[in-house]
Amino acid sequence: MDESVFRPIAERVLADDWGRLTKYEYELRLRDGGWQRQTRETYDRGNGATCLLYNPRSGRVLLTRQFRLPVFLNGGLESLIETPAGLLDGAEPATRMRAELIEETGYDVSELTHLFDIYMSPGSVTEYLAFFYGEYTEKHRVGTGGGAPDEGEDIDVLEISLSDAIQMIDRGEIRDAKTIILLQHLTIRLFQEKDVKR
Repeated sequence: MDESVFRPIAERVLADDWGRLTKYEYELRLRDGGWQRQTRETYDRGNGATCLLYNPRSGRVLLTRQFRLPVFLNGGLESLIETPAGLLDGAEPATRMRAELIEETGYDVSELTHLFDIYMSPGSVTEYLAFFYGEYTEKHRVGTGGGAPDEGEDIDVLEISLSDAIQMIDRGEIRDAKTIILLQHLTIRLFQEKDVKR
């Protein structure tokens, strides 16, 4: 830890169940060279991974839909449309992502491309997500998906066109950040590839 920028003073664990909520007191070096004492809380539940599966022949993507308590409490949405995702739980990101894809969508895709790692809520959550892209066809289907019932998962699998998914963002039907990032990233990439071929 670089103490030329950050000087820890105290920390106190407020909750430690599914994740760890910790209150920190510290001094932070400001741009003018002075030091400021601050107090912040962070939530640490580990890092995760997410993946957008795309079928180049059909132009369709695989998404999931499930109940999310925080979203329901802050907005009343009964379900959220998302790309498959999960916590790493100590596993290598691509390995964990492949297992999540089978569990949530029923598709076994061995070739995944790592795109980038992103902090999704850096003001309070320590987690970063590893973002992946993969291509699928019907030959990759090995099950029905739907998640792990013993973990309280009841997941719908949605197969929709990429253009419809983009329109769903515009209409407010897709409101999950990781999903919007991946859909827009794919749209930009396909547009650039098409432009290069002209």
